[in-house]
Amino acid sequence: MYQNWKRWNMAARKWLWILVVLGVAAALPVGYDRLQTESTSKNVEFVFDYRDLVDISVYRTRPQDYIAEQLDRLKQAGVGSMALFESTLDEFVKSRRITLYDGQQVADLTGKVISPNENYTYVAFNNEDSVTHIKPLIEETFTRLGISVRPWTYNDAEGLILETPRSNAVLKPMSPDPITMKMLRDKGFAIVPRLSDSTPYDQAYMEKLIAYFADNGVKRLLFDGDSVKGFSDDEEMESLKAFGELLNEHNIGLTAIENIKKPQKGFTTLAYLTDYNVARLYSLSERDATLEVEVISDRFVLASKDRNIRMFYLNAEPLRDTTTASITDPMDNLIESLTEPGNAIKDIQENGFTIGQAEAFQVADSSMQRYFKAVAVVGAIALISLMISYFIPFLAIPAFVIGLIGSAGLYVLRPEMMEQALALATSISGPTVAMILAIRKVNSNQSLPDMSVGRRVTHAIVLFFKTTILSLAAVPLVIALLNNVTYMLVLDQFRGVNLLALAPMALTAVYVLLYRGGNATRGGVIKLLKTPITLLWVIAAGVLGVIGMYYLSRTGNAGSVSSIEMAFRSFLENTIGVRPRNKEFLLAHPIMLLGLFLSFKYRHAAYLLIVGAMGQLSIVGTFTHIHSPIYISTVRGLLGLVLGLIIGLIAIYVWQIAERIWKRWSPLLRQ
Repeated sequence: MYQNWKRWNMAARKWLWILVVLGVAAALPVGYDRLQTESTSKNVEFVFDYRDLVDISVYRTRPQDYIAEQLDRLKQAGVGSMALFESTLDEFVKSRRITLYDGQQVADLTGKVISPNENYTYVAFNNEDSVTHIKPLIEETFTRLGISVRPWTYNDAEGLILETPRSNAVLKPMSPDPITMKMLRDKGFAIVPRLSDSTPYDQAYMEKLIAYFADNGVKRLLFDGDSVKGFSDDEEMESLKAFGELLNEHNIGLTAIENIKKPQKGFTTLAYLTDYNVARLYSLSERDATLEVEVISDRFVLASKDRNIRMFYLNAEPLRDTTTASITDPMDNLIESLTEPGNAIKDIQENGFTIGQAEAFQVADSSMQRYFKAVAVVGAIALISLMISYFIPFLAIPAFVIGLIGSAGLYVLRPEMMEQALALATSISGPTVAMILAIRKVNSNQSLPDMSVGRRVTHAIVLFFKTTILSLAAVPLVIALLNNVTYMLVLDQFRGVNLLALAPMALTAVYVLLYRGGNATRGGVIKLLKTPITLLWVIAAGVLGVIGMYYLSRTGNAGSVSSIEMAFRSFLENTIGVRPRNKEFLLAHPIMLLGLFLSFKYRHAAYLLIVGAMGQLSIVGTFTHIHSPIYISTVRGLLGLVLGLIIGLIAIYVWQIAERIWKRWSPLLRQ
């Protein structure tokens, strides 16, 4: 009975491979839809933080002239938008719109005694423009927040008394400064408002504010703080739904900030409510604004090309320069990174982008896509079942059946979990199955005696590319499983990067150690478990542990690299256009090719294939970065293969020379 069951499972592999092929074929149209989506949204927008410019101007002799000059320079450099925060009383003071006093200061100025039981804020308007535009704004805001407001005059200047302490009054956010907004619009800048969730949501106020934004050409909002507008009151008021409908009515989208520590609360919900009218933004921090011009430029160019970034946010701050005993700023540095010598905007345009207001992706969703994805799901389950069957042959059929049932259940309960779990298991299975078949092929060819060097090289190259093609079978399946704009916008992410970085190598190691002669035997496992642990083994385990930790530290978007490697990466990027992964073409692919070449003669050379598996999983891993365009990932993988092949052939040549030298001189050394 056991033998019959095993035979049925072995026969089932053929049908599983057929399902894999069908799944890959069905996934290709889904991948084409994603390519169509990626071909949209070609505008790149540069946004400068206007508040930073005001902060810097405070240290200038003529602040208004300084602001006007820098705005003209930024506009000429290619910065097309200005970010405006919600106004505060402190910001109006810096902009010379108002003068602010507390009770004691008013008593000193007027010579009148202020009641010791009053701790109010006094606002004096500095000119008629402020009276016309800023006074109504302050009155509306504080009245809406339940703070009493009454008129006040000082030296014939109009003012207001706000019945709240100054320390509290300066915290209250108001709509952006209308005088500043008009000035920036007159200079040709688009406006990107930054809204906070620090005050209660008021639908009537938001209707008025969003309509005002729309009238001033606002196309996208950026949120300030750890939550989006309306999140705090959503449970009681369903404010996110109301806010989303308001944004849709005026065709105003959202901005997703890349690599923030925690996603802004409510952003994913609001993105869904606005039908993912979202653009991704990279923020250059105040500290990074002082980096070398070429470094800043490279960041902008790479982010737009490699990570679907369509907005760049420029920050700046005043800096103390002790060498010149003065206050400086990074404005020249930022402008030079965009123009000459950095040439960021020129390089971005040469990559096929246009400088303008960022647009959301226009999602291509063909009518047959859901059916193609269903077939791709079956193909993915078949590939996972194949991987399991190569380790435990009698589980091929059960693995496939359980995979179908489990996936169907997850699809009903948590469809996004089903997609992510299958994508991770598929990305592991592809390289693992490919490596297992490569090891089997090597074992079968070891029975051929006296294979010539030329044949070994040819066999190694052919098997290298066959293995890579089998590994890449996982790629269309993963793309189909994760073909959703939420992954392109990094609102959802591929889960299990570290597991993908280790599992195929670990499974390849298990197969090399236990399955070289066919299926793992009980005796072989027991023999391995009974092997004495020596000091050498402990040291080797420690070394492998350190190497593994270093390897994982470099894995994923948060991986750390040295300054030397960063320079090398920039050199590759600027020389080739698309940077291949160093670990692929400098290490894994050459070792894979050398390992295959040597394995046809030396049995233990197969251990090199464990390292070679790193290259196979890395190729697949590149395509799990869904926010990177398919075109870029494809070119990166192909470049890695070609360069890795060249370096691998050099390694084989060097080995042959070393082997000949050893054969010639080793007899003499024994004498």
